[in-house]
Amino acid sequence: MAISLSLKAGRFTESVIREMTRVNLARNGPERAVNFAQGFPDFDPVPEIVEAAHAALSRGGPLHQYATTWGALALRQAVADKKSAEWGLPVDPDAQVTVACGATESMMAAMLAAVDPGDEVVIFEPFYENYGPDCILSGAEPRYVSLRPPDWSFDPDELRGSFTSKTRAIVINTPHNPTGKVYSRQELQLIADLCQEHDAIAITDEIYEHLVYEGEHVSIATLPGMAERTITISGASKTYSVTGWRIGWLIAPPALTDGIRKVHDFLTVGAAHPLQIAVAAALRFPPSFYDALVEEYRERRSLILTGLRECGFDPNPPAGAYYVMAGIEHLTELNDVDFAQHLIERAAVASVPGSSFYANRELGRKQLRFSFPKRRETIERGLVALRAGLAHRLP
Repeated sequence: MAISLSLKAGRFTESVIREMTRVNLARNGPERAVNFAQGFPDFDPVPEIVEAAHAALSRGGPLHQYATTWGALALRQAVADKKSAEWGLPVDPDAQVTVACGATESMMAAMLAAVDPGDEVVIFEPFYENYGPDCILSGAEPRYVSLRPPDWSFDPDELRGSFTSKTRAIVINTPHNPTGKVYSRQELQLIADLCQEHDAIAITDEIYEHLVYEGEHVSIATLPGMAERTITISGASKTYSVTGWRIGWLIAPPALTDGIRKVHDFLTVGAAHPLQIAVAAALRFPPSFYDALVEEYRERRSLILTGLRECGFDPNPPAGAYYVMAGIEHLTELNDVDFAQHLIERAAVASVPGSSFYANRELGRKQLRFSFPKRRETIERGLVALRAGLAHRLP
């Protein structure tokens, strides 16, 4: 008997984001390779969160063992307190908050808990590459709605037409990866109206909630009638520069929380206990922390946008998150995949082919995504390398 993959596993590839990181490192080595592909910092988190982790590890005892499967009470309480204050709505740490292994597991747990095989899930494209496989693994069928550059707006009629009698959920990501779009209150109200009209759930990925440069971050759960039909996902990775800690969380109405917790239990059992305690401390940082965070990223954003333009790219300035989608049509006749490989070979710079964020890959063939959660000197070194690599004759 021939051994083969399941039909589900055969419908998607490995993460292109992480593949580009791996290929660049393998070809150019850690000293030369510049990683504008994967969204993680090359600088340390603030000392306070590291000290909180050290303290939790040193305290020992129960903190070296499993926390409650759905999260240590200290972290669930910190999440509930922070969100209750931001939303102006009460969030119950016992009935509504689940801690998971990052926003990635959170999304998978949400899908498996809320969506049945044969249901449809509305997804805006371009999209973070996990959302498609999440639908496949949950047995659902994605229905895609286009975000159109340069402002990444969508057609309200196209969105309305994507909702059918089979629609179970819509996935929202704001601020958005890969485009940096920050959904407006008006856009979210339209989505909320459609969810209520079609009795659908909103699953909203808000991992970049504190990285907003233009506009305002609005959680769809705060709109009238949406708290009882929204699963809100966030986590520590991006805000606190601890992507390797894998601490995320979901806020949902109690009936959905019950299902999420059961799925999460059998996916991973639980996130690292002492790191949960450290993140609970970070969630109580003062407003000045978040103000400084945005200003530091605003400087990185300006630096990479200016540098990419000087290299000949056509970057779309992100309103939030820490990615830039950049057009390549003025630089090459190559498609996005080949051009990204060319930059690895000639410049030792990893980016992400735009097509990896689309179901219709042709829509992304003239774009690359660049990630900028890096030290200023790393961004500058990468831009210098890009200029040198682009000086070579391009196909």
